[in-house]
Amino acid sequence: MSWKRRHLLDIQGLTKSEILAVLDAASVFKQVGQRSIKKVPALRGKTVVNLFVEPSTRTRVSFELAAQRLTADIVNLSTEASSFKKGETLKDTVKNLEALTADIIIIRHRSAGAAHFLSRFTQASMINAGDGAHSHPTQALLDLYTMREKKGDLAGQKVTILGDILFSRVARSNIWGLRKLGAEVTLCGPPTLVPKSFESMGCRVTYDMKEALADADIVNLLRIQHERQQRSMFPSLGEYSRFFGLNKERMDWIRPDALIMHPGPVNRGVEIDSDIADGERSVILEQVTNGLAVRMAVLFLVNGGQHPQELPSAAEETSQG
Repeated sequence: MSWKRRHLLDIQGLTKSEILAVLDAASVFKQVGQRSIKKVPALRGKTVVNLFVEPSTRTRVSFELAAQRLTADIVNLSTEASSFKKGETLKDTVKNLEALTADIIIIRHRSAGAAHFLSRFTQASMINAGDGAHSHPTQALLDLYTMREKKGDLAGQKVTILGDILFSRVARSNIWGLRKLGAEVTLCGPPTLVPKSFESMGCRVTYDMKEALADADIVNLLRIQHERQQRSMFPSLGEYSRFFGLNKERMDWIRPDALIMHPGPVNRGVEIDSDIADGERSVILEQVTNGLAVRMAVLFLVNGGQHPQELPSAAEETSQG
């Protein structure tokens, strides 16, 4: 097991072997989800805090379920239900959580670098659940897991990321992860949302959707990040959909064995039509399922876990006791 880190802050800082360690551990934890009793005692006696300062459905619930399935105690904390409303700083909030013996803190925050900043001041393990437009490491890891599960070794695989790249933490994290695993990455979308500067990350940038889709093994669609844009980056959603939405006609440009992915939430009729999102080539809901296994793996590893395949089930431990 090559994982030695106490925090998961981004994908950029991980090695290929560390990424593969997470994916391999996730394969073990996915099997846990297929048992009649979907629990292992890997984090029994540990306290996990979900500190979400930005809205979330999939990531927050997935982390909560992951902690529960590892038999941890879980505390959910949102902006509305915390002393942020009274002027408490983020650092003071985390220090207080640490004083309450939190072992792992999962944070989502609108400011890039929030998790990195807090990791300097706490003995608890810190997991970045998304920070501004900077990074979303567990989303990238679950995307990589899904791709590898469906396509095998990602070296040489052609992946097109289509949509709002400029404001997307998912795009940046996916690019780093895919490049470390040897995939070829193409970015496509309006020029205002896909600047040529992304070529410095080892990607191909094109504004021709047909070209972007033609040889893709995997197409990962991204929604428009309206909440991070200070001004409109294109005339209208209808205009965006007309030029860059994935519809039935454009599906004819894609290889018949290509995967269709989306991190959610999906804006149907904008970046993707419903019949494609719900179609047989879509793995969008499988991404959600795999996210649970990946987040179990991350919680296990940052807590110092080794050899997940040797963990007993909760039922086995009870019978032995």
